[in-house]
Amino acid sequence: MGSLPFQETMKIPIDEPQLLTLFKTQQRYLNHFFKNLDLTQALSFTQSLLDCKGCIFFTGVGKSGFVAQKISQTLVSLGIKAGFLSPTDALHGDIGILGGDDLLVLFSKSGNTEELVKLVPCARAKGAFLICVTSVEGNCLVGLCDLNVHLPLERELCPFDLAPVTSTAIQMVFGDTVAIALMSARNLSKHAYAANHPAGRIGKTLIFKVKDVMKKGDELPACKEGDLIMDQLVELTSKGCGCLLVIDDTRHLLGTFTDGDLRRTLKASGEGIFKLTVGEMCNRNPRTINPDAMAVEAMQRMESPPSPVQFLPVIDYDGVLIGIVTLHGLVSVGL
Repeated sequence: MGSLPFQETMKIPIDEPQLLTLFKTQQRYLNHFFKNLDLTQALSFTQSLLDCKGCIFFTGVGKSGFVAQKISQTLVSLGIKAGFLSPTDALHGDIGILGGDDLLVLFSKSGNTEELVKLVPCARAKGAFLICVTSVEGNCLVGLCDLNVHLPLERELCPFDLAPVTSTAIQMVFGDTVAIALMSARNLSKHAYAANHPAGRIGKTLIFKVKDVMKKGDELPACKEGDLIMDQLVELTSKGCGCLLVIDDTRHLLGTFTDGDLRRTLKASGEGIFKLTVGEMCNRNPRTINPDAMAVEAMQRMESPPSPVQFLPVIDYDGVLIGIVTLHGLVSVGL
């Protein structure tokens, strides 16, 4: 096999007008897709996925394969049984995962991709329902599959009309839009969605409650209102909360005393601070939060006017102190 001679190319600077022209051209190509998409085909496709009793498999080669993988992962994140089936690996054993209740979606710009054409009869023999998603009229897959969705493509943004930069964009837009349609049809709740994303910020925002992230027990910098300020310096500085939580004998919260309060008291009282109690100088009306509140609500309350704070005492409905949540703690868990 011969080889192409190496050609050193000269780089040409890209200016803003040129880049803007490319974005506007791509927008025009995408608008062509939206204006000419057959909604009847799109609806049949969506309904077929919704009615699937088994697993929805996606397949494709090259860039279309990456799109197929992404869409399958999106459906999985919505709690829908889906997966990616490599067309090459499928012909070497992986097609064994395909069953009669399953659905196979084949993404291909041309609809003539050799690996997919070879895969179709094997998938049909397994009893799966076959759908092709293509952009070229009169292709091979249309006649081989049970359903076809044509994605209108004016041309690729590539100056040679070769690099699949517009065709893959409309594939992604189509697949993700259908995914949201399925999400709505399945009446997926926000909390059900969050349950599928426990490690990400999405899930943490919707799942974590204050009681899941608060400090409690010996971690609390608690003191009594009659304690001298200077006697509580170790408690104030050693618990990493930046404050003292002032409680009575039944652990009801009476107020808070922060390291900022310490500096202001020292500046105003000088040596007199040695005789002052925490109760005399504490804030008797601090912001608080309930343990069953969402952790993200705690962060919002900390940042609310008139001025942000770094912590919130956590109290129950009787005003009893049970914990403290700090801004550092919320950030450290990914909120």
